[in-house]
Amino acid sequence: MSAAAVSSPAGQESWLALFHAHEPRLAAAAPWWLHGLRRSALSRFAQLGLPTTRWEEWKYTNLAPLARTAFQLAEPVPQPPARGPAFLEGAQVTAAHGRPLEPLPGIPGVTLMSLAAAWREAPELVRGHLGRYAAFERHSLVALNTAFLEDGLLVRVADGAAVQQPIVVVHQVAPAGRTPVTHPRTLILAGRNAQARIFEAWTGPDGEIYFTNAVTEICAEEGAVLEYTRLELEGDQAFHFSGLYARLGRAANLTAHSAALGGALVRSEVGAVLAGEGASCALNGLYLASGRQHIDNYTTIEHAEPHATSVELYKGILDGQAQAVFHGRIIVRPAAQKTDAVQRNRNLLLSEEAVVNTKPQLEIYADDVRCTHGATVGQVDADAVFYLRSRGIAHREARRLLTLAFAGEMTERLSSERVRVFLEEQLLRRLEAAQGG
Repeated sequence: MSAAAVSSPAGQESWLALFHAHEPRLAAAAPWWLHGLRRSALSRFAQLGLPTTRWEEWKYTNLAPLARTAFQLAEPVPQPPARGPAFLEGAQVTAAHGRPLEPLPGIPGVTLMSLAAAWREAPELVRGHLGRYAAFERHSLVALNTAFLEDGLLVRVADGAAVQQPIVVVHQVAPAGRTPVTHPRTLILAGRNAQARIFEAWTGPDGEIYFTNAVTEICAEEGAVLEYTRLELEGDQAFHFSGLYARLGRAANLTAHSAALGGALVRSEVGAVLAGEGASCALNGLYLASGRQHIDNYTTIEHAEPHATSVELYKGILDGQAQAVFHGRIIVRPAAQKTDAVQRNRNLLLSEEAVVNTKPQLEIYADDVRCTHGATVGQVDADAVFYLRSRGIAHREARRLLTLAFAGEMTERLSSERVRVFLEEQLLRRLEAAQGG
């Protein structure tokens, strides 16, 4: 069942009440067109409600714990949080509770502005793009994010600019026992033949319940080349949703890396529309889940024009009683002849209680294409463990080495060595914790 087919919306009453309680303040600080966008998004959310397991796209992810929790809009922090994680390098922007903190770094060829400043001072950069690529008509949590849109970050890379240093955006949460919800929003606009690397990371404390509902939109014009890395490092009791939605013009290229490590219940979405001839994208994902974590990855790559290519590889490592979901769709429209698309999902289960549900999916409406997809779920290779043990390596260390090698295919694709080392360290730490040291 699709979202549009649900006749009895679920879990929307408290969110509607929260919006109406804050609407006078939201309306006072926004232009008329933005508040109209909010109202349209709220109306759509009221029709849809929170996703339920009756929706095909959410069949294996139950948001009942989220629906039962009474969240409050996060207030501005009294003091700036500490600088972001040390493993990130580049021109760094810190966003606290969805609000970028000044001063923003100056980068040649790049316009960095808070969205609140942009829709006041440069509305032409925002109005034609905001809400255009993240379709709240189809996505309930995107609608919720758009309804509560209060601030965010605009990243505009000028035509022909080749930005050398990464642009790093670190989203931080300081719950302090109030069960806050934040709605971070990032708008990335890459001009013709622009080149840039962008990191976004979400962090928060352990032991506190909070909800991050984040949306990032990308518009890559003709010939633009973007590398985007998303790191989910939420606290152990956090709810997290992040959606990345991109439109690629003629011959544009997007490489998107996604790593999900933290959180109690996590949903990461990617939607890429290859809207120009010869566009290309690569989606790389790594998710590590242990204990009772639940991590859901939902991806859609839409080929709309001919001669476009896409490559997708997501890998998951699960231990304890963790659960994971991968649902990947590749859609080839009738005009998208000469499409070349590859989709793979591979999962490694380190315990008998871990569960993964995987569904790679092709929808092809053109007749001159080359598309493949597949999924695997398995355990550590017993023969490989035996081989390493025969060389004098202990059983536990052999499993660690093989697990790290499984993840290595993903971490090696990252351009940042420091991020790659961090992910490998996180993997080893989690393995040691799951195995008792």
